Amino acid sequence: MIRILDSSDIGNLLTRRASRMTAAEQTVRPILDDVRKRGDRALLEYARRFDHLQARTVALAQSDLEGAYRRMPADLRASLRVAARNIRAYAKLQLPQPRKMAAGPGLRISQIVRPLDCVAAYIPGGRYPLPSTLLMTAIPAQVAGVRRIVAACPRPADAVLGTAAFLKLSSLFQMGGAHAIAAFAYGTKTVPRADRIVGPGNIYVAAAKKLLAGEVGIDFVAGPTEILIIASAEASAGDARWIAADMLAQAEHDTDASAVLLTTSRRLALAVAGVIERQLLTLPTADVARQAIDRNSAIVLVGSVDEAVELSNRFAPEHLSIPDAKLLPAIRHAGSVFIGPYSPEAAGDYASGPNHVLPTSGVARIRGGLSAADFVKVISVQQLSRQALRRLTPAITTLARAEGLEAHARSVEARNQ
Repeated sequence: MIRILDSSDIGNLLTRRASRMTAAEQTVRPILDDVRKRGDRALLEYARRFDHLQARTVALAQSDLEGAYRRMPADLRASLRVAARNIRAYAKLQLPQPRKMAAGPGLRISQIVRPLDCVAAYIPGGRYPLPSTLLMTAIPAQVAGVRRIVAACPRPADAVLGTAAFLKLSSLFQMGGAHAIAAFAYGTKTVPRADRIVGPGNIYVAAAKKLLAGEVGIDFVAGPTEILIIASAEASAGDARWIAADMLAQAEHDTDASAVLLTTSRRLALAVAGVIERQLLTLPTADVARQAIDRNSAIVLVGSVDEAVELSNRFAPEHLSIPDAKLLPAIRHAGSVFIGPYSPEAAGDYASGPNHVLPTSGVARIRGGLSAADFVKVISVQQLSRQALRRLTPAITTLARAEGLEAHARSVEARNQ
C-alpha cells in the first residue's frame, strides 16, 4: 500500500534513488565502439541478439509501413489526426522566428533560423507500443523543417509502423538499445548519421546517449517517469478517484516510476490511498503499477499549499499537477504543468498538444520538454557599414588589446586606413 508521510519525515523521497548509470555506461561502451568500427556488421549482430531481428537488414520497407496503416482501425487513424493537429499547432508556437534590427546607424544585426539536416527518433518497443512518442518526436521536427526524419524501434507494433506511414517518415529501422543510438551517432551504410537523437528509452539507451552527447546532439538523459500532484484541502471524494487514477496512470509505465501527492488534508490522503487499492484490483497493468506505488510513491501531508509548492520546486518533477492557475506564478521547475481537475496528465501524453518527451530526474531545473526549437539552429548575422565600424573601432581595439589579441585590433584598424 502507498505510504502516507508527514513532510518532516519524507527523508530521501524527493531525492532520486542512486542511478545505475555507471554500470550501464560500462555495459554499453564496448557496443558503441563496436558499431563505430564495424558498422552494419556489428549493428546486425546486436539487433539479432537483443531485438530478435529475423530480416537481413534493420531497414523496414515502406510497404510494411503502408500496409500497417491500411490495417489500422478507423478510430485509431482518426485519433492520430486529432493528436497530430494539436501537437503541430503547439510546435509552431515554440519555433524561434527570424528577427532583425538596426542597433545604430549602419549597424544591422539579425538572426536567421535553419533546421537540422537529419534527426533520429528513438521509440521504445518493450512493454507497450508507443505510437504517441513517434508523433511527439517527429512532428516538431517536421514543423522545424528538418528534411530527413528517421526513427528506430526494436520491436515495432503495427500501431508504430502505421504511424510512421501516417507521418511519412524517411525511414524506420528495427533496432533498439545502445546499438541503435550508436548507429545514429556514427552512421552506417544502412543508417544515416543524425544531427540529433531524441526520445525516451531504458537505462542503456540513456547511457548511450550520455556517452555520445559530444558526438551527436541529444535531447536529454532521461530517468524513470514521475508525477507530482498538489491537491487542495477542498478536494472531494470524487477528486480522490481522479487523483488515484492519475497516480496509477504514471505508475503503470514502469516499476521504477513514481507518483507523489502533496496535500494538506489527511482525509484526502486516506481517501486516495484507499481508492488506489480498489483501482489496482481491476487494473490490467497492476503487476507493474503495484511495484511503482509500493516502492517509489507516497502521499505527503504538508502544512500549507506554499510548502507543497516549495517541495515541488525542490523536486523539479517531470509532470506537475496543480489545482488552480493561481499557483502557476510560484512554479519555477517542472517539465510540464497540468492545471485543474480536467487536465489529466494522460491528456498531455496523447492529444492536448504540448510534448510528452520531458526532462526527468530533476533536469527540469535547467530545461523544459522537447520542442520544435530543439530541431533548429539560430544563427546570428551582422552587417556593418564603414561608418558603423569606425564608430565601434575604439571599443573593439581597446577590448582586443586588453585581452592581448593584437591581430584582432589590427584587423579593424586596417579597414580605417
